[in-house]
Amino acid sequence: MLLFANIMLAVGCILMAYSIVRYVRFSRHVREHGNWEREERFFRIPIILLILFLAGYISVGLFGHLNLVVSAILCGGSIFVLVMLFLIQRTVDRIQANEQLEAKLTAAEEGSRAKTFFLSNMSHDIRTPLNAIIGYTALAQKEDTSPAQQKAYIEKIEKASHQLLDIVNDVLEMSRIETGKLEIEPAPMDLEACLEEAGDLVRHQMEMKQIDFSVTSEVRHPWVIGDKNLLSRALMNLLSNAGKFTGEKGQVALQLTELSGADKAAEYEIRVIDNGIGMSQDFVAHLFEPFEREKTSTVSRIQGTGLGMAITKNIIDLMDGSIEVNTEQGKGTEFILRVSFPITEPAEAEKTDAKAGGDLAAFDGTRALLVEDNPINMEIAQMVLMQEGFLIETAENGQLALQMVEASEPGYYDVVLMDIQMPVMDGYEATRSIRALPDPALASVPIIAMTANAFREDVTRAEEAGMDGHIAKPLNIPDMMATLGRVIHR
Repeated sequence: MLLFANIMLAVGCILMAYSIVRYVRFSRHVREHGNWEREERFFRIPIILLILFLAGYISVGLFGHLNLVVSAILCGGSIFVLVMLFLIQRTVDRIQANEQLEAKLTAAEEGSRAKTFFLSNMSHDIRTPLNAIIGYTALAQKEDTSPAQQKAYIEKIEKASHQLLDIVNDVLEMSRIETGKLEIEPAPMDLEACLEEAGDLVRHQMEMKQIDFSVTSEVRHPWVIGDKNLLSRALMNLLSNAGKFTGEKGQVALQLTELSGADKAAEYEIRVIDNGIGMSQDFVAHLFEPFEREKTSTVSRIQGTGLGMAITKNIIDLMDGSIEVNTEQGKGTEFILRVSFPITEPAEAEKTDAKAGGDLAAFDGTRALLVEDNPINMEIAQMVLMQEGFLIETAENGQLALQMVEASEPGYYDVVLMDIQMPVMDGYEATRSIRALPDPALASVPIIAMTANAFREDVTRAEEAGMDGHIAKPLNIPDMMATLGRVIHR
């Protein structure tokens, strides 16, 4: 029995000595891989306890004070276990934190790679229409260019300009989505008319490739409350892609169906179907992620930012709807949108539209004050307005515009076209100052924002400043004239 006890003591001493050496190495290794200042004092406790354990074993062997030493060892062992559990928990927490950081780093690297790929495509996609604009402009300026050739060049320049504008709009729209600034603005709208208008905008694209394009609807409640602009944007993205990725003499269909309807709301299904190149199932899993484009030789030759589907998905999500995709490479793609809208009466909607519209009578003799600090923008706007019959006076900043309105006779200016970002005094401050003039006739002169600040919050801010309308740059001439007619002749 005594021999067994002595063997146990010897084994215990050896194990304790070995544990001390291993723990010293372990604690040094841990300190090399992170900041453990808060746990420093806890790292010291186990080594002290291990030394005491070793001393206890030696004391038992030399002096035989068994009860006292065993009690001390048991008490110290309890403390040792508690401290080690704490250190293990802290170590596990640190490992989990590191795993989370690694996951975030991996996601950031994937996002960075996607954005790098996006920027590479963006550089190509921006330079393509820019090359067309610069090239055809140079050709149109040659002396031996015939009027017919100049007209053809100008048409191609216009087409390339719209392509470039679409790219810029996609990037800005995605930025608004990521910052949470994209919001639904419900208003009465005709769903059937919305689809027809979206179809009309892409019909030329389809005709250029001799694509059989159809728009059909089967609804009982066409008038609903919804955001027509956002829905049109989503449809345009889907139709534009269908046209891009469908070959010549292919087929594209836009279909609207009312699934169910009640007294106050109805559920609708919109399908965009094509028999184009389709998509791989691997890519479908990433279809609605920003900056993603399928990496095939066919797709790489087609212009696009990789943002259209992400924007479309976010728009449908904002409408509390759903979007599905059925596709097969070489056979085509079908997008299915399902959205519910509150139903409204056609009479109410038409009345609202009538209020929004106006008498688009001729503008001959209409006097406008054009407030613009950029000479090129001023020249373009002035020439467009003069061709429509306007009499134009100009001001380079808001302060000068305020002075000209204040010095004029009531009714002298029929409308003020106000840029926003200008030196000396910006458009918002100038508008507020005009509205504060003591003469009510001067203070009520119609003011329209004509600015590159084209988001909805910019339109709202213009209204809050006292403006009567908003025209976005680059100028869309029909929209510009419609806004002028609505404000001036109302």
